[in-house]
Amino acid sequence: MLSAQDNEFLTRVGPGTPMGDLLRRYWTPALLVSEVPTPAGDPVRVRLLGEDLVAFRDAYGKVGLIQENCPHRGASLFYGRNELGPDGTCGLRCPYHGWQFGADGTCIDMPSEPPTSTFKERVRARSYPTHESGGIVWTYMGPAEAMTPFRDFGTESLEPDEVAATKLHTSCNWMQAMEGNMDTSHISWLHQWNGVDDIPDDGSDKPGYPTNAMSWTFWKHDRAPRLEIEDTWYGFKYVGIRTTPAGHTHVRMSAYCYPYHTVIASVPFSTQHGLFVPADDHNTYRYSFATRVNEGIEEVGGTNLFAVSPFEFGPAEVGRNGVIPRRYTLENDYGIDREDQRTTTYSGVREFISQDFMVTETMGPIYDRSQEHLGTSDKAIIRMRRLLIAAAKRLAEGVEPPAVAGDLDYRGIRSAEKILEDGEDWRLLGTDADPMVQRYDPGNTRLPAAGN
Repeated sequence: MLSAQDNEFLTRVGPGTPMGDLLRRYWTPALLVSEVPTPAGDPVRVRLLGEDLVAFRDAYGKVGLIQENCPHRGASLFYGRNELGPDGTCGLRCPYHGWQFGADGTCIDMPSEPPTSTFKERVRARSYPTHESGGIVWTYMGPAEAMTPFRDFGTESLEPDEVAATKLHTSCNWMQAMEGNMDTSHISWLHQWNGVDDIPDDGSDKPGYPTNAMSWTFWKHDRAPRLEIEDTWYGFKYVGIRTTPAGHTHVRMSAYCYPYHTVIASVPFSTQHGLFVPADDHNTYRYSFATRVNEGIEEVGGTNLFAVSPFEFGPAEVGRNGVIPRRYTLENDYGIDREDQRTTTYSGVREFISQDFMVTETMGPIYDRSQEHLGTSDKAIIRMRRLLIAAAKRLAEGVEPPAVAGDLDYRGIRSAEKILEDGEDWRLLGTDADPMVQRYDPGNTRLPAAGN
């Protein structure tokens, strides 16, 4: 458990908080590119790290991210006019008195003041730099003098038709949302269903890569995985170790990257990131984005993991592009069907991702972790909390945050899932030295692998 003091330290992210200061030192998703698709188009509200902002794409295509309240009298710039200004400038014009601000926050026009006034030169809207990559508009909200280059997880080289990103809102603190994603044990419980016992044995319960269908049987067969963790330069990676029906050692290896990146286990490996970005202390945006295309990798594992399950899947699992609406929420009890719970699925909630929301949102906006009782299956969550708290405390002492430099090889962060050979070390999985990575991710291998 955490002390009440450490729980506050970990979960609060607004301006001036230690954790908020840490998060602001990393390039952070602000919104999807698809939300501001058109030059001189409509502005969009953005709530990020406890701040109310407005995003807009100016007439020249640059995305601006500035404070929502006009610096004049506080009117919302969400209702502003995105238009050309004087002398070839462009920006968002407040409807109250016509003050206009460019994408960098500069006041470019102040028509309510005399033409000879130089007042506009002394007024700025708070603004943050932006960078578009992988279908996401990223921003840096920390001190300008400390800004590092954009961290490229592989998205910088994606072709337009390869870009895939999603965004989904969840009504709880960012930490409990991310803890749910990092919990390798709960897939043996929350996400289970009765038909797993009827999945035919296809012969892949042996050292090597099982089919995705058989993975379901492993998760249900051994419902108390043993966890092992390895610290890395970007955070850590860890495995849930299970024994298969045939007596082999099955591992799900996932990765955590500072401050809110997760790469969850998949056969044979994955480079897809899930991010848990705080809108504020009580709301989180769950982003997912593809970092690159690994041609032919879908051959390993066969049928899609969820094709054999009875679960419903929203556009987040199917389309992989866009802002995802919530169909099941606390207000409708996540669509729970008690008869279904008795006969078909373990949770009674048919939509897969809503099963996660059911447990993380019903903890309350911020769970009091001084009341919890942690077990051996919580090792990864404990490690993540300790790393974040330590990094925030060190930053307050003037120490540079970990994994923030732009010249590190973030493309080498991968997860993996496999049945191990006798004596095989799971720590090699997903690294540049992994033969499967060399086969399906050859453009992103560096031998020896950075940080591994």
